[in-house]
Amino acid sequence: MNVYDFDKTIYDGDSSIDLFLWLIPRHPKMLLNLPRTAAAGLSYLLHLCSKTQMKQNFYRALKQVPDLDSEVKIFWDSHIEKIYPWYYDQQREDDIIISASPEFDIGEACARLGIKTWMASRVDKKNGTYDGLNCHGEEKVRRLKELILEPQIENFYSDSFSDAPLAKLAEKAWLIKDGQVIPWPEGRR
Repeated sequence: MNVYDFDKTIYDGDSSIDLFLWLIPRHPKMLLNLPRTAAAGLSYLLHLCSKTQMKQNFYRALKQVPDLDSEVKIFWDSHIEKIYPWYYDQQREDDIIISASPEFDIGEACARLGIKTWMASRVDKKNGTYDGLNCHGEEKVRRLKELILEPQIENFYSDSFSDAPLAKLAEKAWLIKDGQVIPWPEGRR
């Protein structure tokens, strides 16, 4: 099996940010959450709150979107084209996507791509709260091992060294930089 991160790995950009930027003109009341989001971002930078807490503040703006499921479907109608072509060239039936983005976002993209196994951060789309930790770093390994006790990863792909815990489990690891696939530096695994 091959395991992939999603944002900036097989998707050209950050799908959560793209979704929010797409939603704001459609639901301008989301901007009411901007001061709180900015304060949470500053708190995170100053190490006064966790990444999960910071992201929960970001996702609180979703309270202003009455039918998020429908909006996410419409969003992916125009954004599925941002999947890098190299992914389609090597896609396999047993691929697994593991992302820090929320399930309500990634799930729709994976369904359209025909990816059967995926996991992402569990975020309540009505109030932005997390059920568990942000699916990032070691949490990705923990979540994968919940699903597959001893995963046999042939290739792992990510844009970020924060995914080194998953890279260590793979026979081969690949780093994605600007849509290009390059070998993961050995000293960073």
